[in-house]
Amino acid sequence: MSTSASPAALALQRARSGWWLAALSAVLFSAKAILVKLAFRHGVDATTFLAQRMLLSMPVFALVLAWLLWRDPAQPPISARDGGLIILAGLLGYYAASLLDFMGLAYISAGLERLILFTYPSLVLLGTCLLCRQWPAGRALGALALSYLGLLLVFGREVVLEGPHVVLGASLVLASSFCYALYLMLAGRLLKRLGTLRVTALATLVSGGAILLQVVLSQPWSLLRDQPLAVWQLSVCNALFCTVLPVFAGMAAIARIGASRVAQIGMLGPLVTIGLGAVLLGEPFTQWHVAGTLLVLGGAYLLGRVPGKVQAES
Repeated sequence: MSTSASPAALALQRARSGWWLAALSAVLFSAKAILVKLAFRHGVDATTFLAQRMLLSMPVFALVLAWLLWRDPAQPPISARDGGLIILAGLLGYYAASLLDFMGLAYISAGLERLILFTYPSLVLLGTCLLCRQWPAGRALGALALSYLGLLLVFGREVVLEGPHVVLGASLVLASSFCYALYLMLAGRLLKRLGTLRVTALATLVSGGAILLQVVLSQPWSLLRDQPLAVWQLSVCNALFCTVLPVFAGMAAIARIGASRVAQIGMLGPLVTIGLGAVLLGEPFTQWHVAGTLLVLGGAYLLGRVPGKVQAES
């Protein structure tokens, strides 16, 4: 009698591991905002902390590229046009989006930052609709209205509690979300044709080179090197546990359960960030935050269930 697992059992095991990997990716990505806020308490600025993150994570992605080339030397060639698109994607998705996000966190809570970043699927949908010259479905518009109503509730409460500088921080993070949405729209076909891991690694190296060049041109290199030990420790955690590990966990999860289910599990992110922000940073968590968060997550959930060509493409 064979003791090997049946195909159904293996499929169930693979799906379970996919759910766990997706949850791990969502939780670790969400912890990034907490680490940034903790680093700011030591006096480091957004540019320097982002440069440390990329400096520490770039060698891992370079090794990934070398491994991909060793495993399959006959990978699809990268044309000059593809190379230009990868550079643009790296500058948008991992340089501009990350820098704007880090800058915004200097003015707003980690919880509000995560809720604003959670608007990127709606921005992708709206951008895709514009490109396709197609008006979003009624259900999609309702889901968008629900999410942005929740966001306005949390935003308005934080303006009352923290002051007008919240407007600047929220604007910077919203610009970050917009850049990331552009990256997803730009990189979508590249990921399918050239491979997700390959494009992600290349885009990350481009963004790392950009932020390091900015540091070299705008400040002494010693400012990056001579940060307190606590900042470097937070940067190591940021690079390994909030960048490299969640990227690979998310890719593995998509391979097992699909992008739509991974996106649904990603709704854990704002909850984790808000909880950690309240416990570790002492950030406010009022009934307004609860109501706004539930509306944002509800809208995101409904948006993910909207059928149709445009939603699938986003």
